[in-house]
Parts: sequence; C-alpha cells; structure tokens
Amino acid sequence: MDFDRYTVVLLVTPDDPPRLSEFEADRLQDAHLSHLADLHDRGVLLAAGPLDDQSGSRHFRGLSILRCEREEALRLKGEDPAVRAGVFELVAMPWMLPAGAVHFTPTTFPRSTRDV
Repeated sequence: MDFDRYTVVLLVTPDDPPRLSEFEADRLQDAHLSHLADLHDRGVLLAAGPLDDQSGSRHFRGLSILRCEREEALRLKGEDPAVRAGVFELVAMPWMLPAGAVHFTPTTFPRSTRDV
C-alpha cells in the first residue's frame, strides 16, 4: 500500500506569552497571516486554521498541514513572525495516511485581518 506523508504542526500558547499592546498584537497577526499565505502560495502549506481549545494546560491555537518532513516544517513555521515573537510555540508530528485518502484544493489564504 502507498502512503501520503505530511506534517501536522500545532500552534500552542506558551506558558509565559509576551504581553503585547493591541497595536503590536494586530501587527503580528497580520504578519502571521501573510506568512501562512506565502507558504501556501509556495505549495508547501496545504491547510491551516485556528483552533479554539481551552480544555487543557496547553492552549492549542492553530493547526497547519504541510507537504514536507517534520524538520522542514519546523524550520518554515519557525520563520513565522508570531512564533519568533514568542506568541506561539510549535508542536510538529508526522502524519501518514493511505495515498489519496485526502485531497487539498488550492485556495487563497488571507494576508491580513482585513482579508478575513
């Protein structure tokens, strides 16, 4: 059997996130969205979106599915301005499933909160 291989990356709120002004938070959110759109345009980011999980000690904020190995996914997602600023930490897991089980349709990702 053939398998498709992806990497799932979770964005997690760190234990001690930085305190940001509303202006700084808005600026970082736009930079974060632009980074996701760039990865999608390059064909490596297949899907991404927010999560609203407040159930445990770690707050999962977003999920991305990338068409690359775990190390490359961490490198690419580590370039996200919100990750660099300490707003998010990354958890990456390889995901393997039977070939063709899921399909990702090209779409347009928003580049800022104005596009949402």
